[in-house]
Amino acid sequence: MAKEGLIARQFMLGVVQTSEGLPIYHEVFDGNTAETKTLLPTMAKVMERFPHIRRLVLVADRGLLSLDNLKALQAIRLPGKRALEFILAVPGRRYNEFADLLEPLHQQCSTASEDVTGEVAWNGLRLCLAHDPATAQEQGLIRTTKMQELEQMAAAWSGKLEGQDLGQVKRGRKLSDSGAKARFYHEVCEARLGKILKVDMPGELFSYAVDESALKLARMMDGKLLLVTNVPDMDPAQVIARYKSLADIERGFKVLKSELEIGPVFHRLPDRIRAHASICFMALVLHRVMRLRAANSGITPERALQSLRRIQHHRVILGGIKQLAGVSSMSDEHAETLRALKVKQPTANRQLTLL
Repeated sequence: MAKEGLIARQFMLGVVQTSEGLPIYHEVFDGNTAETKTLLPTMAKVMERFPHIRRLVLVADRGLLSLDNLKALQAIRLPGKRALEFILAVPGRRYNEFADLLEPLHQQCSTASEDVTGEVAWNGLRLCLAHDPATAQEQGLIRTTKMQELEQMAAAWSGKLEGQDLGQVKRGRKLSDSGAKARFYHEVCEARLGKILKVDMPGELFSYAVDESALKLARMMDGKLLLVTNVPDMDPAQVIARYKSLADIERGFKVLKSELEIGPVFHRLPDRIRAHASICFMALVLHRVMRLRAANSGITPERALQSLRRIQHHRVILGGIKQLAGVSSMSDEHAETLRALKVKQPTANRQLTLL
């Protein structure tokens, strides 16, 4: 991939943020570096740069959970020989590993009208669960609807195939069993129901079956969030809340990719890549400070910037006449935005600054 003769190098930006979503540290890695290899060096640098940090809890999404990673994380020792604390989400593809463990909790969840939290022991760690009845109902309804649509589609194709065998002639192209299997398999995959609806691809005739055990597991896991943790002093609700704060932190990365347009980057020299990342990081800090300050006002950083960019500072010099300076008039919207951001109104001698 090239542009104007410069090779686009891949890079990965690692950003460390507080639980409130405020960026405090960043580092640039080569694009082909695995997360597990950058994790320990980054944590070591954070602890070194911020020695006042008394506790470090790693919160990560579903991409980090594996048996090898768990062993590596449990082996990490922080200053003072403290073990690293972590909260990791369980990927959906691994839910079947916990089905037997969660069966007692599922019985409680199936009749609940409000959110349910609980935990069980797993491999010397805590497996925390959160169940949202509304989400469970919605997910179940969506799956049932998709399955009904697919079953109706399969019935129509089966009827057409049987009719062709009886010599019936209908409009359109003739359907074959292999063609029906391929099309139905594609539709099942598109609906993400491949574990439940099993198409008999090797068979001579078009047919499929419902995997009842997979369907039961899917229904059991509707509306549930599973987290593996070694944090000893948080109850399941607190563990869930801490993990959900990750969603707010993830917004920072979305801001980097959208509003701040950190990529694509067409730089040949590593120093220029790091400089570009540093500028974007500083912009992210400003963006997050604006968001935190205006959190209770309903004003977003995007709206604030759109409004404030219309404020202009003018300076006029004509011959030997004394320099004239001024700021464009303020609207009520400008005043409201500045109050929300806790910023003084700019004057001829004072620029707009976040203090």
